[in-house]
Amino acid sequence: MKPTATLAELLQGFFTERLMRQRQASPHTIASYRDTFRLLLRYLQDQHHTPPAALALEAVDAAAIAAFLTHLERERGNTARTRNARLAALHSFFRYVALAEPSASALCQRVLALPSKRHDRALIGFLTREEIAALLAAPERATWAGRRDHALLLVAVQTGLRVAELIGLRGQDLVLDTGAHVRCRGKGRKERATPLTLHARTVLRAWIAERKPGPADPLFCHATGRPLSRDGVAYLLAKHVAVARRTCPSLARKRVSPHVLRHTTAMQLLLAGVDRAVIALWLGHESVETTQMYLDANLALKEALLAKTAPLDTPVAPGRFQPADRLLTFLNAL
Repeated sequence: MKPTATLAELLQGFFTERLMRQRQASPHTIASYRDTFRLLLRYLQDQHHTPPAALALEAVDAAAIAAFLTHLERERGNTARTRNARLAALHSFFRYVALAEPSASALCQRVLALPSKRHDRALIGFLTREEIAALLAAPERATWAGRRDHALLLVAVQTGLRVAELIGLRGQDLVLDTGAHVRCRGKGRKERATPLTLHARTVLRAWIAERKPGPADPLFCHATGRPLSRDGVAYLLAKHVAVARRTCPSLARKRVSPHVLRHTTAMQLLLAGVDRAVIALWLGHESVETTQMYLDANLALKEALLAKTAPLDTPVAPGRFQPADRLLTFLNAL
């Protein structure tokens, strides 16, 4: 039996009913899923020479999707991680189709059986304390944009906010009295409050006095008052990293993105002896296990643990403890 609903109708229902009304998905999730289907429909249009609005649901079968995923990797140069993210969006759509259009359940099951692709996981990148200092000193604070960038980078490094959370901060999200902190709504629509250091509070007080944002105004914005975009933050970060490399050559060997600043926060907390569960709460992780990647990448912590162990080539003689000679102990203490 053929499906009664068309591909176009099912897609519209998926975005409006499932994502927006039922799940109340974030704008970032909706944009990511939207881009996946844009790419898929353009690919199918080239393959079938049929406008996307006229495509049948049967055209989006498991074989077509497998070919599309291969196209992403070979033709568009996407990584396995990106390929898996696109497949996750398609899986979500076909789970909806299986409920909305039972006659297409066999097609849906074949698509849902497509597996994610395994890939290598590189160690995360982060900045050292010297590199952090060089980066924060890079903005020219004699200018308005320099003072904005210095405040933004300081908040990013100290709080570990995601870039979307950072550019989403409003005047009402900042508390600079006793118990200074910033409030944000992160992934999964979870709200959290992150404390601020005394230095960050001082810098932000000066920025607020200059910026004078209203409760709903963006904390960090262009000179025109428009909020910064994700690309805008990446651009200004790259600009200041280029300046910081002149005084800190080790930055030349690192690719510094806004998310690297978030990793840097976690690593600084870990080196300070903060428990993994607290770091997970600080960063807004869904699970403590997510924080495990920072332990994997923390070479300094591993070296400290190694220093506490006995060298393998130094045999330890068994036996009872024998106190040192009192005379030799006295002479050694001189």
